[in-house]
Parts: sequence; structure tokens; C-alpha cells
Amino acid sequence: MTAELLEHANALEKEVTHLEFVRKLSGEDDDKPAILTVHSGAGGTESCDWCDMLFRMYCRWMEKKGYAYTVLDSQPGEGAGLKSVTVQVTGDYVFGHLKAESGVHRLVRISPFDANARRHTSFASVYSYPIIDNSDDFELDEKDIRIDTYRSSGAGGQNVNKTDSAVRMTHIPTNIVVACQNERSQLKNRDVAMKVLKSRVRQFYKEQDEKKRTDKLAVKKKIEWGSQIRSYVLHPYNLVKDHRTEVETSNATGVLDGDIDMFIEAYLLNFQ
Repeated sequence: MTAELLEHANALEKEVTHLEFVRKLSGEDDDKPAILTVHSGAGGTESCDWCDMLFRMYCRWMEKKGYAYTVLDSQPGEGAGLKSVTVQVTGDYVFGHLKAESGVHRLVRISPFDANARRHTSFASVYSYPIIDNSDDFELDEKDIRIDTYRSSGAGGQNVNKTDSAVRMTHIPTNIVVACQNERSQLKNRDVAMKVLKSRVRQFYKEQDEKKRTDKLAVKKKIEWGSQIRSYVLHPYNLVKDHRTEVETSNATGVLDGDIDMFIEAYLLNFQ
């Protein structure tokens, strides 16, 4: 009887935790699709490779969640990996989940690019924001936007893009820059870039208002030491630790394969 009661108690505890988690996904934009960006930080080629590893981790996570994603823009690193990548993600409560991942992520490992096999530390920043739909009343003044076109990067040979179809938009008042080169048509890239820019600027102003209401200073953390939200240690031991919630696991391989729900749920339960 005791064993049966414990089993029921554990099941009830899990159900209560799940309901509490679902309740946390009740924010204004939690049910919206999202834009996810990953940027390499201090560390050169190492950080570009780390940026690529994080991108792979999120792709694996999105596939497990059943989310659909489209790469809008990516900038390859000079030696390896990615300098940055921007992805549009759609599904149930996408932004509600991805908002927990915004911040600096730190990697410690033996460098595959170091002939002396020394330990290196790399950084990359992750940021997410909700995508607003066309019915939203938020609009941008065209005179505040600078638009540049350039040739998309990609495959060579017959598939090379010979036209300036890629679009880069800069919102001058906030200095927010977005780019899109996913479509072969400049017009389509322009539409997507405008949609992303509106979403980013709206989120920027929203965050500014929230900080004013809570009397917090808007301090943007650098992508380097002392500002990370999570550390991924692959040498001399395996450990992934979230510094906000103290949740940690020694299964670093599983985390890098997309098993990050434990960190997302812990953050939402403790800070939302």
C-alpha cells in the first residue's frame, strides 16, 4: 500500500509541476512564433564553432518538440562554424519556451583547432523575440529605416546568386540590424526582413518599458567572462550548469543533442 501511495504521490507531483509550467506560459507573447539568433562572441574561430554547435543543439531541440524552423540569415566563420545565424521558429508556445534561452552561453573544452590540445573557453550569445502578425498596430516610420542590398552567400556553380537579392535593414533610432537572404527574390527578402525588424524593435521598446517599471538599469552584458547564463564544460569533466537556477547535469552530450527542457522549465518556474 505504501509503494502504491508513493507512486500516486509522484504522479500527482509531476502533474502539478506540469500545470504550474503551463500556467507560466500565459504571457502576452508566449504563444507567438519566434525569431532565434545566435552570435559568436569572444574567442575567434573557437566561438564561431561554438555558435555552430549551439545552432545544432537548438535544431535538435526544435525537431524533438515538433517545431518548424527556417534559416533567415547566416554568416559563416572565417575558419569554421558560424559568426551568426538567425532562425524563424513556429509551433505551440515557441516564444514562451525560447525566451528562457536568451543570454550568454559559455563552452569549456579541449580545442580541436589547437595543435597543442590546450583547453579553451568560448562564448556565444543567444536572443529570442516574438514575431508579431500583420494585425498588430505597431508600425515603423520608413524614414527611420536604412535599407541595403547585397549578394547572397551560398552554393557556387550553377546555383550561385548573381543578383543583389539579400536585404539588410537598420532601424536608425535603436541601431537594430536585421538581414534576410533566404529567398532568391529581393522583394520576398525585403518583406521578411521588415517583419523581423518590426518584431525586434517592438520587443526592444517593450523591454525598455518593463525595465523602467521595475526601476532596473538597461545594462547589456558583453559576450565574455562573468555574464554567462549557462556553462557547458567538456573538459576535464562533463557538466552543463544553468547559473540562474543552479540546475545541472553531467549528460553534456544529451544537452548538446537538444535535451534542454530541464533548463527551460526550471527557469520559467522560478523566474516567470
